Amino acid sequence: MGNYDDVNSLKRRISEEGSSKDIKKPKKAEVNYLPPLPLVETQNSLEKERVDLLQEVKKKNCEKIIGEKMERSFSYRRMEVVQQCPAVQDLMERWPGLFCETQIKEEFRRITTLHLERTFLSKLDSYSTKLLEIFQTKGGVPGTKTRPMLDSLSQQHAEGRRDVTIRCLMEFLGESAEELIKDYQDVSKEAIRDDHAHHVLKIVVVHGSTAQEGHSPAHVLIIIEGKEVLDDCKSVAKACLLLMGFIYAMNLSYPPKLKYTFEVFQKLFLELDILKMSPKVRALQNKLLS
Repeated sequence: MGNYDDVNSLKRRISEEGSSKDIKKPKKAEVNYLPPLPLVETQNSLEKERVDLLQEVKKKNCEKIIGEKMERSFSYRRMEVVQQCPAVQDLMERWPGLFCETQIKEEFRRITTLHLERTFLSKLDSYSTKLLEIFQTKGGVPGTKTRPMLDSLSQQHAEGRRDVTIRCLMEFLGESAEELIKDYQDVSKEAIRDDHAHHVLKIVVVHGSTAQEGHSPAHVLIIIEGKEVLDDCKSVAKACLLLMGFIYAMNLSYPPKLKYTFEVFQKLFLELDILKMSPKVRALQNKLLS
């Protein structure tokens, strides 16, 4: 089984900035970190909305109703997430409507007011050419690790280039891509499920034997606290942005071994809290803007 002391370190029981008394303080530029309940609602009325949602998610073609109820219950859900720090399994049981691509994007919008996918991908794409130029000049161990990926770029389609850019970015920052991304080749999803319990926070990429060179892997999954929270993310880049959505929606801290990667995701690709950057990320930004 996974080390769930590590899971707790991802959560907010005691923040890196201070004690648990600071739990109501936004840490990642959240506009609506802990909003008040609507004037016309009470905790009891919003609990009823939550219970109703449990039935709606079982029905087909109810996305509009689910969206409306998720919007209405947002403040109640944030109160639970921020103040109670529920485990992922508990949150999945109480709020199953949150664990789909549409609603994780909407939850991110509710928290930050930003469009998650459009913002992340547009910035990633706009920086891509310059990033790849920077990576080409990197020497040492990072350069050795990124060289084969960079050499494959001519064979990649758009999503493949985004994948290469993100993996090379992590190595450039001195953080191993393997800390975040786990690749499997020619195995079924069922065959890898036994490994899920060992993953605290992971993007799992299952490459199919029939996939053409340079094309997207067969399946991309997101695992948090040993639980598969989202299936069929289409690409590594898509999984990265949706993982950012989950981190904000579940009020998680960034993994210490990937702090620079997630700082780039937040501050360069999503432009949240851009005035405060580590020297390493600030240096990268200066290179991108030079």
